[in-house]
Amino acid sequence: MTDSSSAAISTSTSTSASTAITPTFQAGLSSSSSNSSVTTAKLPTPIAAAAAASSAIPTEGDVRKHYKKDPSQRIFVGRSLRLEKIKFYGFDMDYTLASYKSPQYETLLFDRTIERLIQIGYPEDLKQFTYDPNFPVRGLWFDSHYGNLLKVDGFGNILIGVHGTKSMKPNEIEEFYPNKFIKLVENRVHVLNTLFNLPDMYIFAKLVDYYDNLSSYKKTSDKTGVRSGEAVMSYKSITQDVVTAVNWVHISGGMKDYILKNIEKYIHKADELRNMMSQLRSAGAKTFLLTNSEYKYTHGVMTYLAGPDWPQLFDIAIVDAKKPAWFSETSVFRQVDTTTGTLKVGMHAGQLKRGNVYAGGSCDGLKRLMKFRGKDVLYVGDHIFGDVLRSKKNRGWRTFLVVPELTHELTVWTDRHQLFEQLETFDATLGKIYKNLDFRSTNNDQQRTSIDDAVRAIRKVTHEMDQAYGLLGSLFRSGTRTTFFATQVERYADLYSSSTYNLIYYPKFYFFRAPMMLLPHESTVDHLAKISDKRKKPDQSVVGSRQPSLCHEDTEDDGGLEERNPPSEQVDSEINEQSSKDYAKKGDSKN
Repeated sequence: MTDSSSAAISTSTSTSASTAITPTFQAGLSSSSSNSSVTTAKLPTPIAAAAAASSAIPTEGDVRKHYKKDPSQRIFVGRSLRLEKIKFYGFDMDYTLASYKSPQYETLLFDRTIERLIQIGYPEDLKQFTYDPNFPVRGLWFDSHYGNLLKVDGFGNILIGVHGTKSMKPNEIEEFYPNKFIKLVENRVHVLNTLFNLPDMYIFAKLVDYYDNLSSYKKTSDKTGVRSGEAVMSYKSITQDVVTAVNWVHISGGMKDYILKNIEKYIHKADELRNMMSQLRSAGAKTFLLTNSEYKYTHGVMTYLAGPDWPQLFDIAIVDAKKPAWFSETSVFRQVDTTTGTLKVGMHAGQLKRGNVYAGGSCDGLKRLMKFRGKDVLYVGDHIFGDVLRSKKNRGWRTFLVVPELTHELTVWTDRHQLFEQLETFDATLGKIYKNLDFRSTNNDQQRTSIDDAVRAIRKVTHEMDQAYGLLGSLFRSGTRTTFFATQVERYADLYSSSTYNLIYYPKFYFFRAPMMLLPHESTVDHLAKISDKRKKPDQSVVGSRQPSLCHEDTEDDGGLEERNPPSEQVDSEINEQSSKDYAKKGDSKN
């Protein structure tokens, strides 16, 4: 994925960096004879000028340096998108426009959930628990049957396992999951996909540790919990208690009022907010706020971020939306009395007006009132399921995922680049060993020993790479394998970045161009490699060749229209529908 624009052109250079060469591109290949000729054509004048100017860019060896924005300001691209085609910008509030301070906010959620657990009967010993921000990483699955936290890939293959806070060895993982695979089952697996889930994750782990280590309790024979006499504490019951306590804290525990009273402690200021909205409006775009938080909390947070006139920043402001159901179900809009914070009696049937705030509604209703198509909208949110997946899959909106952890991920990626280079070296070494082996080499003990040594080295470097990110590794990968979270980002996020406000660093005409995604047979085979086709006759020439289509720079990936992607299809059954229920519950007080 990249943020390079369509103006980035690859040009030919001589061995001398100072020699200017006329930019050309390959327009077609003639395969009528063995001596294929290459046809060239001049680039359009503005692009040719830019490409010619790039010949003055310093080089390191044969590799041209690519000058990009500061990584902290960049927006990364999953699918090509032209900003000038976006007519409507929608924004979530929590962790999108409002950025919570970490670990202060997570510590507050952790402490209040522990207090609630003690209130419902858990031992006072839990007061000794303190939140460790270095432990959790979102995107993990919690298996409530065995009490294990699991990092999995996009297919449910287990990459890392943790029981309590103790890492599981490969043989320990296989004792629970013989195939090192787990299916996403709603009543068993909890996908911890949001930043609000980080305290929950650590509470799960600490409670598993606590009951496993109590001398009065012994593990049950089926490994699904612990037992003390007639009392059985299953991991599933612990999970249910924690989920109930967390929901109580968010909805009924007075936490929102506490945050509003101490807002500077828990939420960052957003000096860029007014500037960003002004830029979007000056470019002719319309904007809307779409949040699950009720009006009182939304008004308090947005007033802190932008002042009491914050509704004027949006063409439409919608609170208490109840996403993700908002994208698929039908509900009515009701106007909010901004003086009292209550909903006005009756369904709002007129035009939605700038400066007014509305509650509820539905995507169908907003579409009728604002008259937009799905791909006219770019929606910015932090929730991979409730904001990005549902708006993309159900409505064909273009999507922008906010990933605050990206700053840390990029810091490790750059600071610890030696580890990644080592991994590439070991991979190359392994490839050289395998290069000349075939089935007859099966009993070659010397080569087998060399391969085993290389594999061990790769595992060691992979573990060190993971530990550089934190106790549970990277949000996006485990070694060379991508995580379930990364798979969702690839599939549903057109754009992603560490901050919403990185939009201000790009002009309205910017073309976010996704790179060509190479398959293994393309990324691992050199273009100059000679292919030996034993099935081909000696005098046989290549037929049916066509001019290659290099890059359709004037074509972007369609976001997809609702009519083409009916929400009833079950293709994505692997996506945790339970997330929808949890998101809607907490959404009454959160997003």
